[in-house]
Parts: sequence; structure tokens; C-alpha cells
Amino acid sequence: MATSERPIRQSVSLAPRLARRVRALAKTRRTSTSRVIADLVETGLESEEQERRRFLDLADRLAHSSDPQEREHLKAELARMTFGS
Repeated sequence: MATSERPIRQSVSLAPRLARRVRALAKTRRTSTSRVIADLVETGLESEEQERRRFLDLADRLAHSSDPQEREHLKAELARMTFGS
């Protein structure tokens, strides 16, 4: 059975300030607020996936590194990614 690409209607509540920003962006792009929200969600999901891949790449490099200085650098980077600054 083929996968349907029909849009699924969702209801999203936005804070007033955020809603104003979305409407302004839609007006600038000459598109609908729904399209802007969908684009922003897609961009956010792609960004999350890239961050996950980067984390796994660093963890893999740490697991295979034998250089103590590089290992410390990789540990620090992974800690920043996990716990923030």
C-alpha cells in the first residue's frame, strides 16, 4: 500500500509574541502562516537530526581514539553538547 502524502491537520497554540513573529514572516514570504509553521518545524527536526548525528560521530571518535589529548577534547565537546556551556 502506497504511503499517502496528504497533509494532516494539526492544531497548534502559540504564545502571542511568537504568533506575531510567524505572521510577520508569512507576510514577508508572501505565504500562509501554516506554511511558515510547517517549514520551521521541518527545519527544527532536521537540525535535531544533524545534532544527533554529530553527537554520535564524536562518541565514535572518542571510542576509537588513542590520543589522550584528543580524548580530553572530545570528552569536553560531548559534555558541552550534553549539559550546555
